[in-house]
Amino acid sequence: MEWRERITADPRILVGKPVVRGTRLSMEFLLGIMGDGWPTEDILDSYPGLTIEDLRACLKFASELAGKERVVLLPT
Repeated sequence: MEWRERITADPRILVGKPVVRGTRLSMEFLLGIMGDGWPTEDILDSYPGLTIEDLRACLKFASELAGKERVVLLPT
């Protein structure tokens, strides 16, 4: 899956936060409710413009971001 087809960032929409294309639903919000345990079916029922592919794109994008994170230990 290519998340770039479904996730976009535009400074005019939610001050540039990544959102699902064509919506004002930010990845941050969607990942948060998934993390809170919302069932996929409930999310899709609550936001009818979303698809399962949109949610998967959010997870894929988050996975790529997490893969680029590095922790640097500083001397104390």
